[in-house]
Amino acid sequence: MQLETYISDLLYRYDCVTVPEFGAFLTHRVSAKIHESTHAFYPPKKALSFNEQLQNNDGLLANYIADVEKIPYEVAVEKVTKHVKSIKSYLVEGETIAFQNIGELLLNKEGKINFEPSLHINYLTDAFGLSQFTSSDITREVYKEDVEAIEEVIPLIITPEKRKSRPYLKYAAIALIALTVGGFTASHYYGNQIESHNQLAQEEANQRLDVKVQEATFIINNPLPAATLSVEKKQTGNYHIVAGAFRVEANSDKKVDQLRAKGYKARKIGANKYGLHEVVYASFSDRLEALKTLRQIKREHNRDAWLLVKALD
Repeated sequence: MQLETYISDLLYRYDCVTVPEFGAFLTHRVSAKIHESTHAFYPPKKALSFNEQLQNNDGLLANYIADVEKIPYEVAVEKVTKHVKSIKSYLVEGETIAFQNIGELLLNKEGKINFEPSLHINYLTDAFGLSQFTSSDITREVYKEDVEAIEEVIPLIITPEKRKSRPYLKYAAIALIALTVGGFTASHYYGNQIESHNQLAQEEANQRLDVKVQEATFIINNPLPAATLSVEKKQTGNYHIVAGAFRVEANSDKKVDQLRAKGYKARKIGANKYGLHEVVYASFSDRLEALKTLRQIKREHNRDAWLLVKALD
């Protein structure tokens, strides 16, 4: 009996799985963290431990085994008891018991069980798909130091205005500075809004097409269903309705041919930052028109289509 398989299954759903007359495997949630020196990100997880004192049968493990193997509960309890006796005999002989995806157990000099948890699996379902990664250092420009260095070479001297005939120049300069700062702020805000939109749209599309977009190595064989939508012929603008993204460029060419055969003015718009070749149904200059067409495509042809806001070269 693969006892560790049943224990592992239950650890995804419960914080305590007791093996009668042996001990209990416990989990507790650990928050995500960033290592300050290595800049490594660690996602949230369930930390695993073992308590030899908890040995009373709570019925969880035996009931699960009985349900999976389609055997009576009493038979499942007997099988667990027999397996535990075998494990204890190996431990007494000084052997290390390895539970796959759980960890290793062995007896110490005092006759107590030491447990070394496995670190390659995360039992926290909320963190499914997250993995450890290391971020590169960010080099920040210190503009104040640059300005001070420039001022040492070319000092900025402000002297009182002796002539009072043109005071409006001072106010014009102030207005010019205000307009420049305001324009930069508005541009920066608009750019952030577009980036946020594209990121949210990409994440939503990735969630619906996780297998297709992340792997993106499939070959399209099935013909697309017929569409009755008339798509705007105009192929300029910053609003693009994305049909799909492909790791293999030949797949993106095939997608373009299929969409054009259905009456769309499909085209490739290049590779995105993930290296995937993007194919769009059409591009629009008017945002409302793009959204209207997107809703119709999602309703009648492809529910996974999404809107990309991007100025193409």
